[in-house]
Amino acid sequence: MKVSIDPELCYGSNDCAYRVPSVFTVADGLGAVLPGQEGTGEDPEVRDAAEKCPSQAIRIEG
Repeated sequence: MKVSIDPELCYGSNDCAYRVPSVFTVADGLGAVLPGQEGTGEDPEVRDAAEKCPSQAIRIEG
């Protein structure tokens, strides 16, 4: 499953990077998925971060 962050919804709370720093980072003030980590959507920590994202910007597809 693929994880991504919708830059139109993200407002830069950095919650994702705090929760799962091995998958998420902050780039230009917004959350971003680290290169090579796009396929981590099945990871329970990533799913939890998506559920708890204050702007609901984290997308898990596939």
